[in-house]
Amino acid sequence: MKIVVLAGGLSTERDVSFKTGDMVAKALRENGHQVIVLDVFMGYSDKKEEITGIFDRSEEVSVKVEGIPEVAPDLAKVKASRKDQSDNFFGPNVIEICQEADIVFMALHGENGENGKIQAVFDLFGVKYTGTGYLGSALAMDKGMAKKLFEHSHIPCPKGAAMKKENRTDDVETLGISLPCVVKPCCGGSSIGVSIAHTKEEFKAALDEAFRWENELIIEEYVEGREFSVGVIDFKALPVIEIAPVVGFYDYKNKYKAGSAVETCPADLPEEISTKMQYYAEQVARVLGLDTYSRTDFLLNKKNEIFCLEANTLPGMTPTSLLPQEANVVGMNFNQLCEKLIEISLRKYEQNK
Repeated sequence: MKIVVLAGGLSTERDVSFKTGDMVAKALRENGHQVIVLDVFMGYSDKKEEITGIFDRSEEVSVKVEGIPEVAPDLAKVKASRKDQSDNFFGPNVIEICQEADIVFMALHGENGENGKIQAVFDLFGVKYTGTGYLGSALAMDKGMAKKLFEHSHIPCPKGAAMKKENRTDDVETLGISLPCVVKPCCGGSSIGVSIAHTKEEFKAALDEAFRWENELIIEEYVEGREFSVGVIDFKALPVIEIAPVVGFYDYKNKYKAGSAVETCPADLPEEISTKMQYYAEQVARVLGLDTYSRTDFLLNKKNEIFCLEANTLPGMTPTSLLPQEANVVGMNFNQLCEKLIEISLRKYEQNK
């Protein structure tokens, strides 16, 4: 097949996306496909190109990927580096190249890749893509909306409240939440802008940091406990994986720097707890409409109470990512996982004919 692996973009997870895209492209090439790794924002070339036969030189035109830096990208610098300086989110020739592909493998992460907007554009242009459609993507990306749906569906999650920048208050108690608490952007990912505040001073600093990234935040009660994640493929849960950061919590650095966290799969849990966590992950997929694959994050406190944190519609697939580790436990290696996600995604289009 001719496959575009779409990466990059203008989210805070731009660099993570490239690493996912690079790994996926390598696997798909080994599986015999023609693969182009394409930066959705920078595009290909700086002028309109004749793209007939472009897949015959797929590796030549693909983005060259390096490692993941320990800090989030400078998006202003990224914007300034685009030659055409267009306001169009899609770089030159992106739509045209995607239309030439049999399917687009969505390796994007963060705001523009996971909020449903690109999925909606592709639907209108008749471009097939992997993963969840526009509506499920939008619901999962908005942590405030997802939280309301979880609560309505009796999926346990930490007590929380939303805050917009224009209604900012530095008094956490007016939100009905006590310290310590967690402050995070409403639609971000990779734990960028996330802080744990133990004091009023730390809460104010946490708001300052989170509002750097977005104008709406989620503030939640802090749940002390162990961190877990559960991947779901085609509405069926994979084994539970535990994430134990060596220092601090599972933030941007700990997620993408090798050796920063100890990951155990299957997690060392009583069968009853594992089964319940898997059940909640499958329920999250159904409630939000995550119909291809997803990954849901959980906390487990000392009382063995489970708390659902959030769902990821395009989980990372880097050397330290969780979903490939979970799939491997059930006998599905990385190349097979990439192929499976394409198979499930194409099946949706066949069913909708």
